[in-house]
Amino acid sequence: MGNFSKIIEPFEKHYLEYDAWFDAYPAVFQSEVEALREMLPVGESHGIEVGLGSGRFSVALGIKEGIEPSFELRNMAYKRGIEVMDAVAEKLPFRDLHFDFVLMPGSISYFYALPNAFEEANRVLKIGGSIIIGFIEKESPIGKFYSAKKDKSTFYKNANLYSMEHVVKELKKAGFHDFEFKQTLFKELDEITEFEASKPGYGEGSFSIIKALKK
Repeated sequence: MGNFSKIIEPFEKHYLEYDAWFDAYPAVFQSEVEALREMLPVGESHGIEVGLGSGRFSVALGIKEGIEPSFELRNMAYKRGIEVMDAVAEKLPFRDLHFDFVLMPGSISYFYALPNAFEEANRVLKIGGSIIIGFIEKESPIGKFYSAKKDKSTFYKNANLYSMEHVVKELKKAGFHDFEFKQTLFKELDEITEFEASKPGYGEGSFSIIKALKK
């Protein structure tokens, strides 16, 4: 857990800066939100967001509950109307077979044990439930931009960027199957000033989304 304290510390100290990013890049956020929305189950469903930060994605997507280990971000999410618990992805405080979906938009880079997080997501999902993950792919243009300035970055210094292949491998190990992919953010970060519709697949856009089902 030592490394995890290093990961969480910037969010405790710079929570206002973190939250302000969403207002500074509205087209980026909107593009990510709408691509994620396309992957959510249709109709009535009960889901959570894991590592929900200040609650921006949950609010935009109508998700009512989740977990967040940062006190300051958790407090911001609570004020936005989210039922948020103090917990980590590797140990979810929910019973087995409880949710229709588990959403992880941008949070997997900050998990301290990715395999354990995916195993926990599998545990709390109902049979046939879905895990939906959005992340900046390691070898994408924006991923390379973040990697290049990692040592000087407030939030990415201790983060882990992953390839799609690595994420798929770990999901398979955790018992997921039937994969579906979407992507968005097809320009450099500062060049994205308008909404970008998603495309199927991955490898072209910087923000990749993977949906997989529990067997």
